[in-house]
Amino acid sequence: MDVGAHVKAAGGLLASLARGEALGCDVVQLFTQSPRQWRPTAHAPEALAAYRAAGAAHGSIRATFCHATYLINLAAKQPSLVEQSTATLADNLRVATAIGASGVVLHVGSHLGAGLEAVTGQVTTALRQALDTAETAAGEACCRLLLENAAGAGGTVGRSFDELARLLEAAGDDRLGVCLDTQHLFASGVPYRTVEEADAAVAALDRAVGLERLACLHLNDSKVALGANRDRHENLGEGEIGRDGLACLLGHPALQTVPAILEVPGDGDGPRAKDVTVARELVADGLARRAGGRPGRPARRR
Repeated sequence: MDVGAHVKAAGGLLASLARGEALGCDVVQLFTQSPRQWRPTAHAPEALAAYRAAGAAHGSIRATFCHATYLINLAAKQPSLVEQSTATLADNLRVATAIGASGVVLHVGSHLGAGLEAVTGQVTTALRQALDTAETAAGEACCRLLLENAAGAGGTVGRSFDELARLLEAAGDDRLGVCLDTQHLFASGVPYRTVEEADAAVAALDRAVGLERLACLHLNDSKVALGANRDRHENLGEGEIGRDGLACLLGHPALQTVPAILEVPGDGDGPRAKDVTVARELVADGLARRAGGRPGRPARRR
């Protein structure tokens, strides 16, 4: 399993590759613009081409993923907000495609109590429109758009595998895939703290969505309890899921080709090199448990 982290893009896109390398990443994730502003970053075509070339030739970082801006809400009631969200998502996809990213991860948004059925057509139309617009702007096939499972707060869309499956089926677009966030999964009420529970969770994802749609994991422990429906990430092994639970999931055979991207707080400034090391230890522990061997050396609590 490739392991990496979300890294800052401050100082230019290429700086994020350097940060990922310093952390010991196999894969990086970055924002193509400020996650909390509508205005897109004006990346020069030369900068996009330089990242694409450097990423393709990099000796240790094998893939880049991007995360869409947090302000996007494709399930909003206001047509103007849906239009703005769709345009911003299209630009995020355009930049991600230009730099050779493997996908853009998206929080679909919130229907604010209207219910999924009421917004499904609106959301899927916006998803397809953003992909088509990005392809036209980039002049090539768009990278995949990955719908992230939600922790379940309020009217968030994608709070269960079934909700994700309903969106994918309604959209009918092979350019769409899924990103599975471990903290959101746990907070939404899906347990996986034993091998049996982890097997059941992966089997449920396969039945509803299909594992071929799963493009990456967001790897996080949880500050909140199982089923708390709150999005609160914690460093690996320091939260409610714990080292054993994460290892049980990460050791699943069907997930070994799926890259895992850390979005942990670290010391307050995001993932650290030691967090990447702990993630690799948990993968090794999980594989050992399933092979009937002894888990690897436990990571120290920090």
